[in-house]
This record gives sequence, C-alpha cells and structure tokens, in this order.
Amino acid sequence: MAELSKDEYSQRVKFQKHKQRAFLLQVKELTGQTHRSLAHIVGVSVRTFTDWKREKFLISYSALSRLCKTAKLPLPKTIELRDKFWYTPKGSSAGGIAVYKKYGRVGGDPEYRKKKWREWWERKGKFNPPSSITVPIPIKTPRRSESLAEFVGIMLGDGGISQYQIKITLHHKDDYEFGKYVMMLIKKLFDLQASILHDPKDSVNDYVVSRKELVGFCTKKLGLVIGNKIKQQIDIPSWIKGSRKYEIACVRGLVDTDGSVFTHRYQVGGKWYQYKKLCFSSRSHPLLRSVHRVLQNLGLHPRLTEGLDVRLDRIEDMQLYFRTIGSHNPKHLRTYLKR
Repeated sequence: MAELSKDEYSQRVKFQKHKQRAFLLQVKELTGQTHRSLAHIVGVSVRTFTDWKREKFLISYSALSRLCKTAKLPLPKTIELRDKFWYTPKGSSAGGIAVYKKYGRVGGDPEYRKKKWREWWERKGKFNPPSSITVPIPIKTPRRSESLAEFVGIMLGDGGISQYQIKITLHHKDDYEFGKYVMMLIKKLFDLQASILHDPKDSVNDYVVSRKELVGFCTKKLGLVIGNKIKQQIDIPSWIKGSRKYEIACVRGLVDTDGSVFTHRYQVGGKWYQYKKLCFSSRSHPLLRSVHRVLQNLGLHPRLTEGLDVRLDRIEDMQLYFRTIGSHNPKHLRTYLKR
C-alpha cells in the first residue's frame, strides 16, 4: 500500500467480516503482549482496543500500521480505507427519516418551542438563580505535598483526564486493595468520593470523579494533561522535579500503577537460583528518563531500555528501593516479600 498523507493516516480500516478480530488476536499471539500493552502501544484505551476486537468499531489506519510493525507483519491486502466519520451521513440520514415519519417534520415546530419557552421564562425561569448544573462546584484545593505528588504519579501511570472527569483504571482483583488506597487518597486531598465503575470485559475497575473544577486543578496547577498521555509524551511536572521527597512520592505512584515486581529464576550448574526484580514501563520517553534519573540520584543502578522500560536488577537495589521509596500497592509488597 502506498504511503499515505497525514489526513489519510487518520482514516479507518474496513476488514472483511471477522477478519479484524482475527488480525488483533494474531498480533497478540505473535507479540505475547496483553490487550492493555497493545492498547498502550497504539495510544488508545483498553476499552477502545476491546471494541476493535469485538468489531464494534473500525480500527484506525495509524493503529493498524503500529500493530503490524510491532508484530512484524505486512499490511493486510484485503482492506478498505474509510474516512474517519464515514458513518455520519448514513446515520444522520436514517435518523432524519425516522423523525420525519413519526412527526411529519424534522426538528419539530420552532415557533411552538419558542412560545413554550417564553411562557416558562415569564412564569418561572427569570426568577430562579443559575442552576447548579451550570455553576461549577468548588473543590478542596490541597497544597503541594508528598501525597499530592504521589497522586500525580498515579495519574501519570494508570490515570486519564477528559474535559469533565478524572479516571484511574486498575485491575479489579489484583489491584482491588490498592484501589481502596486510591479512593482514600482522593478523599484526603480533595474531599471528594470517587465512584467505582466495573468493566467485566476488561477485568478492570475505573475509579472516577466527575468534577470540572478538579480537572481544572489537575491541568492548571498539577501539570497533568487532558487526552492521550503517550501522544503528548508526558513527563513528571516541573514542581515535583528537584524536590527529593516529591520525586520519591511521584515515582512510588508511577511504579504502583505502571510498574511490576517479579521473580527472576535461573539455573547454574544444575542448581536453581531466584531473586526479585522491578520494572517500570511507559511509552513516554521523557517519563522513562525522569524515573531513571530519580532512581540514579537515590543511589540505585537502574537499567534504561529507551522506549520500553526502566529496570532494577540488583538484589541490593531492590532492598534500597523498598526502604527508600516503598509501595502502597499490597500486590507489589506481597510479591517482593514472598520467598
């Protein structure tokens, strides 16, 4: 397929029936990656990736290209390219026809609507104060602290921000106890109660706070971003850098969400040995380099794989990490302490 322009690169790919699902399963099998990892690679949410696998939506050409490159596959030949919003004329036309058949017009009678609105305004509307729906509800705005820096690390890891809400996505079983800690931290910092939305298809819990003022605080005061974190190549905010205690707290939040503690086993002379390692993964290069720098400044010996992860391989480094930085994720603590 010929190289596409920037506009064409955002087009959607139309596979034959059931072929899109088969392609994504093939990529998963060839790479050995989880759906969450593949979603990170192409810069979408796990839910979007799952919708692609269910063939609810068409996959984007940019995502297809990245997945082919990751799995070392050629671009499929039996595909069609569609404009990003190819379905809009079809859907709007069908909706308009349905409304016309039911009411004899599209959009109703504008004069009747104006008349009823005037009646409501004179009778009630002009005497009421602004609705709470349109007036932002104030939030508690905490001062800079280690807890706030840790919250930033959690958001940089498994968090996401839209125009009106923040969301932290964690595994519904493995991170259930850590999810309770996250809710406690949000309550402590902002005096807000997070809602838990369970997604059984992806085996995750979303911890959600819908508050526009909180979004504004996170973006304007904390240095977090709305939208895709990987495309924007996020980094640890400047107010955290340079403060040893803030950097430690932020890295703790990052590793507790996007990090893993695992047991490395190897055999020498017929005898098995094992010891613990730590890995922090991200597709944001500035974030990887910052975590690597923080660990180095603490006297550790991290190994940076550019574009992939930061690792701690030494036994003494693991001991120093858990003494100095520690973890609030019981899953990591259990793995580290397990013999």
